[in-house]
Amino acid sequence: MGRYERNMPAISQEEQALLATKRVVVVGCGGLGGYIVEQLARIGVGHITVVDGDVFVESNLNRQLFSTENNLGQPKPLSAVQRIGTVNSEVSIKPVCEKLTEQNAEQIIAGHDVAVDALDNGVSRILLAAAARKVGIPLVSGAIGGWFGRVFVLGPEDRADFLWENESKSAFFGNLSCTAACVASVQVAETIKVLLGRGQLLKNRILELNLLQGKWEEIPLDFS
Repeated sequence: MGRYERNMPAISQEEQALLATKRVVVVGCGGLGGYIVEQLARIGVGHITVVDGDVFVESNLNRQLFSTENNLGQPKPLSAVQRIGTVNSEVSIKPVCEKLTEQNAEQIIAGHDVAVDALDNGVSRILLAAAARKVGIPLVSGAIGGWFGRVFVLGPEDRADFLWENESKSAFFGNLSCTAACVASVQVAETIKVLLGRGQLLKNRILELNLLQGKWEEIPLDFS
């Protein structure tokens, strides 16, 4: 247990053993996804699937954890595999170098305990949420724009497509590494809570972060 001794007592030995059996699918391996995958691996989640159809480009270097000057042009999930192999070889990490589509979404996320949304557009988020409902697993969603971010958790019973219907990149004002790391950390905390069945989830409410003003605000969600 030497690797995980500093997880304790926040996470018990029994919970640590449980995390090793869990399966999480992270859809998106960019600004949010890189930090999410690394933190999940470091905390000891045993099986992680990384889904992304993109390759690294120069503009990713400002914020994407797995992006380096040496791997520009390489598929993002493959770089995730290489990185996590040097961080925690006990973790099984599966790369899926495909864009999530209506045709493949359910097949990709089926068999996992939690899906994590690290996407960058509303259309893809709605598709992922629909697939998560269909296969019956929770979804931990995060988004960033400039100094701002948000996180919430949806159960399989929640239909919240309206949350992303008007979302577009044009509404965002750049993407900063500090915002990505902060939002990703909250998403990982929520994911671990789902896996362990502990704490109060960000369900039926959105956590809005304004790092420029140092403000965190909760917004109730109404699914009626």
